[in-house]
Amino acid sequence: MTTPHTPLTVLIADDQPLVRRGLALIFHADPGVTVVGEAGDGQEAIELARSLRPDVVLMDIRMPRLDGVAATAALTEELPECRVLALSTFDMDEYVVGALRAGAAGFLPKDVSPEELVAAVHTVNAGEAAVAPRLLTRLISAFVTAPTPRPHSAPPGTRPDLTTRETDVWTLMAKGYDNTEIAEALEISHSTVKNHVTAVFAKLGVRDRAQAVIAAYESALVKPTI
Repeated sequence: MTTPHTPLTVLIADDQPLVRRGLALIFHADPGVTVVGEAGDGQEAIELARSLRPDVVLMDIRMPRLDGVAATAALTEELPECRVLALSTFDMDEYVVGALRAGAAGFLPKDVSPEELVAAVHTVNAGEAAVAPRLLTRLISAFVTAPTPRPHSAPPGTRPDLTTRETDVWTLMAKGYDNTEIAEALEISHSTVKNHVTAVFAKLGVRDRAQAVIAAYESALVKPTI
């Protein structure tokens, strides 16, 4: 993670040279961001990340040789301090769920504004998830299917190690509520919500909000609606 006096470093991975150049130009306009490299596929992205150690990898999901999902999984395992922000041409893309499951810290469709893109890179570098909660819920609801419960398994959505209030927070998170909306719905403070969210992440063994929402659908805590 950068300090206030050092620029955030970004590696751009996209199989289209024109897209890479356009993205680089966007970041060149921000003195707080430095583009340190460009990759044309997932394998090259991994190799460059190993040598350049960027703060954030802007990862196109659909690429030749090695796609963005596999590359994200490899980077998350090998370079956990490097945050991956997934990009897709489509705002509803099953590959994105794979990338989030693999450890991507956020997702943006490619038609976002330059300002939104730069803000998202700063957000994931700060350790937060960069994906609109409502879009995240729609995306995962569409492409994540809960497994069939096994005989004698716990009721759907139950986690013996989560408190009732933590389960409430997890449920609202999975329904697309942000922390402010969760605080209002449960009539608790924003800081209390943050504490519960942190506890949920730790107990579920997930690194961010996206993975927590995926886990909620996979455990049938919430059901797909679209």
